[in-house]
Parts: sequence; C-alpha cells; structure tokens
Amino acid sequence: MVPLQSAVASSTPDLGPPVVFWVLLCLLGAVVGAVGSALARRLSNPVGKYRLLYVGAVLPLGVLAYGLLSILDLGAAVRAALVGGSTGTVAVDVFLSEFLTMSAAGTVALVAYAPTVRGVRAVRDIDLGTGRAVALMARWLLGASGVFALAFTPFRVGVGSGASIVAVAAGLVALVVGVLAASPWIVGALRSTRKPTDDDAARIDRLRERAGVGSGLVDEVRVLDTDDEETANAFVRGIGPTRRLFVTSTFLDALDDETAAALLAVQAGRVRSRALSRRMGAVIGAAVPLLAAFSGSSGPNGPLVAVAGVALAGGLWYARRGIVAADDRAAESVGADAVADALERYAEVHAMEPSRRRVPNPLSANVALGDRIDRLRERAREGGEAADAPNA
Repeated sequence: MVPLQSAVASSTPDLGPPVVFWVLLCLLGAVVGAVGSALARRLSNPVGKYRLLYVGAVLPLGVLAYGLLSILDLGAAVRAALVGGSTGTVAVDVFLSEFLTMSAAGTVALVAYAPTVRGVRAVRDIDLGTGRAVALMARWLLGASGVFALAFTPFRVGVGSGASIVAVAAGLVALVVGVLAASPWIVGALRSTRKPTDDDAARIDRLRERAGVGSGLVDEVRVLDTDDEETANAFVRGIGPTRRLFVTSTFLDALDDETAAALLAVQAGRVRSRALSRRMGAVIGAAVPLLAAFSGSSGPNGPLVAVAGVALAGGLWYARRGIVAADDRAAESVGADAVADALERYAEVHAMEPSRRRVPNPLSANVALGDRIDRLRERAREGGEAADAPNA
C-alpha cells in the first residue's frame, strides 16, 4: 500500500511556502466572511442565509484549507520547526502534524466566521460580542482539532505501514463507536457546562418525564451556557449508559413547558430511531471504499470511488429517514400539532423562516424544517379525520 501522506517526511519540509499559502487562505476567508455576511443581511430570511453561509462556504473553505495545507505539509513543517525535526516516534509525529494542520485550517474558518458575528447580532437582535463569539469558536476548533488528530492518527500510521484495508475498516468502526460513546465528555471539554440545580433541575425532570426522556434513556443532564448566543437547543449524546442530555440555558429561559417537552420528545425520538448512528453509518459506508480506492499503488480506483459516492448518498437518505422517524415518535408521544408548534416556536426564537424544499438535498442528513412542520400538520389533520370518521 502507498500511504495517504508520509508519516514522517524523509527531509525537513520548507516552512515558508505553506505559511505563505496559509496567510493567503486566511485573507480569502476574511473576504468570504465579509462579502457573505453583507449579502446575507440583505436577503430574505437572513438567519437562514447565515446558516447557509456557514454550511455552504465557511465549512467547505475550512475543509479545502485542510486538504491544501496537508498537501503542502504545513503541519510537518511547523512540527519540525518546533521540535527540531522528528520526535522519534512515528505516531507522535503524525499526531502533531495532523493537529497543527487541522488547527491552521480551523484558523482559516475562524477568520471567515469573525466578520459574520456582527451581522448575526444585528439580524437576531442579540447581545453577542464579537470577541466572545470568536473566543468560543476558537476553543471549539482547537478542541476539535485535537480530537480529529487523535482519531485520524491510527489510520495515517496504519495505512502508511501497509495494514490491510479490512484492518483499517475495522479500526474505523471501532473509532466511530468510541467517539460516539465518549461524545458527552467531548462536548463537556469543548463547551462550558453545569449540572442543573434547584428549580432548573426540578423543571427538567418534569419535562423529561413528559417527553419520554427518562432514566431508562438518559441518565444525566447538563446545561450549556448560551445567554449571549441565545440558542435554544437540546440534544442527546452518547451510547447506552454513557448517554447524556444537553440543554442550553436559552432553551430553559425562552421556551414554555409545552414547547420544551415537545422538542425533548423529538430528541427522545432521535435516540430511539438511532438518528446519530445513521449519520455515522453514512460516514463509515463512504469512508471504507474511499480508503480502499486510494490505497492502491496504481492510483485511485474509479469504481470504488463510485461505490463510496453511492454509499454516502444512500447513507444520508437513511439518515434523513431517521429524522422523519424521530418526528413520528415525538408525535405519538405528545401529538403532531404540539411538535409542529414547537418547531415553529424554535424557528421564531432563532429568527428563522422555516425552509422548504421540493426535492431533498441528497448531500444533507437533515430534513428542511418547513417540510417537517408541513408533514406533522398533515399527520395531525389525517389523525383528526380518522377520529371523526366513525361519527360521520
């Protein structure tokens, strides 16, 4: 097998060219963020357009930066400058190189993100300081870079040392399961959390019982501080006994019990429909043939690349079905109209206009919020008509 990237360069890479390229990428990021923010503020549904800017421009720019900086061996060059060459251990060298490369790519995304904070603050009318927002994002990116490097190092080393694709695939599955199991602690490391106390704890217990997120499903709860960002979110991370429910402080402050219980019921539905596992399955299904495609000595294998594309599209379709199944379970628990009302309130709190799509995005694991609301309304109407039928 030919390694995807040399674990340790045969000679010390030159630091100058990759650093210059990184600076140029940062300048590009600043332009993308500033221009994108100016456009988003002037379009209808600006909050939705900002989300599209992050997903469609800032994130891809960060991914592109990682790929280009990897090709230029920025991480290896910086590592060599810091430690004077190699540390003497291949795994440590690879980890440091990947961490530094990912951190540099994250910086490009951060530079693109910074100009958008002021616009988001204006369109949502929230008290979010640019310095605090950038600091929070920088902390998240730094932690994510460490997690990424730690997770990716075994595959760089394994592929580079000639390990079979079966062994690499098995390692990938084990890694994904491990990350899913450890995700509650990863969230805690990347975000500021606290245990709910007093009135918050009592209210959360009532909401959990009402929504079906009891101790049999989730054992622990943590509150995320979002007073500045004003994001009213709730989500579950972990597997089995490691599952933990996270709710934001805005979720508790801005939503009444009816809305909060319905949104928690959706999260319970996502756990039971294994929505997150479906997404990870899509990643694994695409990654395994892709690794095999690029592991041969004769170059990329076209059919395997095609298989990876089909696996990704199929996996994302399956993931979207998990979102629909979660909504259905929530509707069975608290009522379809109640879930639809909660989703509309969620959009209102975040100053969003629920989007609708005639054709689902095949490269997305999410279902458009407006389509989810419409489907729940239709389900409620059909349920009402079915209930009235015997009396007709």
